[in-house]
Amino acid sequence: MSVLLSDVVSGSAVGLRGRLWRLSASELREAAVSASAEILRLEAVRVAVVDELSLRPDDQVIASRGVGAWLASNTMLQVRDGRKIAALGAALRPFPAVAARFDCGDCSFEHAMLIVAFCESPPKGMPDEAMPRCIDLLLAAASGVEATTTKVRNVIATLERIFESDEIPPAEDVDRNELRIASTLNGRVVVRGDFDALTGEMLLSALSNLTVPTPAPDGTPDSRSAAKRTADGFTELIRRYLDCAKTGMDGGQRPHVNVHINARDLAEHRDCATTPTDGGSVSDLDVGHMPWLGPLSVSQTRLLGCDCFLSTVLLDDHGAPLDAKPGKRLVTAEQRVALIARDKGCAFPGCTCVPAWTDAHHIRHWANGGPTVMNNLVLLCRSHHRLMHRKSGFVGKWEIRIGVDNKPWFIPPPSIDPQRHPRPANTTFKT
Repeated sequence: MSVLLSDVVSGSAVGLRGRLWRLSASELREAAVSASAEILRLEAVRVAVVDELSLRPDDQVIASRGVGAWLASNTMLQVRDGRKIAALGAALRPFPAVAARFDCGDCSFEHAMLIVAFCESPPKGMPDEAMPRCIDLLLAAASGVEATTTKVRNVIATLERIFESDEIPPAEDVDRNELRIASTLNGRVVVRGDFDALTGEMLLSALSNLTVPTPAPDGTPDSRSAAKRTADGFTELIRRYLDCAKTGMDGGQRPHVNVHINARDLAEHRDCATTPTDGGSVSDLDVGHMPWLGPLSVSQTRLLGCDCFLSTVLLDDHGAPLDAKPGKRLVTAEQRVALIARDKGCAFPGCTCVPAWTDAHHIRHWANGGPTVMNNLVLLCRSHHRLMHRKSGFVGKWEIRIGVDNKPWFIPPPSIDPQRHPRPANTTFKT
């Protein structure tokens, strides 16, 4: 690390923007990664210090009604954020393995919160001796630069499936649902809600085609922010409902809830004998999956399966959809359903774009004789779709191949990985 780059990470941001032009693109990337690591380190330091202060409060802390409120009153944090910091510190005490991973900067604040919440309220059917192994699985999903909240939630959903009980997961507890609508002094309306995952899935599905950027008639890009587009889409959703529930179309279909799960896992199963310690991989166990909000417990999936319209997708031994009707250039509705079941959204490694915002890309272009079959198709968001068609200014080119598991694998250009090691599609923890 050069002296200048070191100063960027450790120094003040005052006047920094005027000096960043001296750094190369690789140095800017290194600075961004280093700054992020420093934030994780300081976050862990703050949690540890606040937790110790909560054990030995002085008059100032006591007068502030708790260390979280004291922290907020002496920083620019909100009270709720200060209390979350204090709560995590206390929650980490009984789980030293989680605390150690968080302290070394290999687990984010949010992921540590998810893990300790699971550890504090494990499934009723889980024996105490299974807890260390479950913590190892959760930390594996939460560690490293490829960790995402979806991965951690998928592991939690899978563990809840293994140790099934009658306890309702928080994400599916409809009794916690709240919606508050209040008028303000200036005549506006404030809406604040907290819903279960299924209700959230229905809302996001209904809004998806109403919130996409819409260029002006002259081609000028949509200048609205994402929040403004969501507000406009919500207004339009209400208007259509009042106009005889005209829900519109989304990807050629009316908005509805899609849940994907293997048939063998949909069958009734209450045997808790199978645990992660048997040697099986968590990724080999299926849970329900919704395109917008991710994992859904198997019990809730079974409930939906009792009264639903089923679109059948024939799967092979690897869980990849088999092909149908390959003769046309345009992907059929049946093929798109199969692609969503396989790719769960944009398949590009690290991308979290949902299926509604993806295109079906021909791996071998149609113009070059590429057929419209499952083994020549992959879902990509618009950004990565343009990248595959050699985005202007991008050095090198990504390649896509269908592996022996009938799923797409991505091969980076030499500018990113000189060895060009294949990377699996972004579905490892989505299934």
